[in-house]
Amino acid sequence: MPYFHVVFTLPAEIGAIAHTNKAVIYDLLFKASSQTLLTIAADPKRLGVRIGFTSVLHTWGSAMTHHPHVHKIVPGGGIALDGTRWINSSPDYLLPVPVLSRLFRGRTPQHRPTASAIAIRIDTS
Repeated sequence: MPYFHVVFTLPAEIGAIAHTNKAVIYDLLFKASSQTLLTIAADPKRLGVRIGFTSVLHTWGSAMTHHPHVHKIVPGGGIALDGTRWINSSPDYLLPVPVLSRLFRGRTPQHRPTASAIAIRIDTS
């Protein structure tokens, strides 16, 4: 089964607020990103499943600057909404990134246009 690496990042303006409001902003990041994945995966036009994932908070970017973002490892599929079976995603595609990004932006303060999501397939072979 393929796994996918999905990253949700906040715009710099909100990241800057996190220096003095860590608990609030990091909680917002986890909740908004989790709700986004759960909502889009459950949409019958997408996968129509209940998914699970592991989340890891990173607060610094590769350039060693403050850059709060959350990494999620997501299995390639989930349990059907009726609970009767497992439904696989495409082996190379989990969920549409533009749709994830749009919904995530709508769940962050002031609907920031620079909040985003990316998804990458993890090679498990």
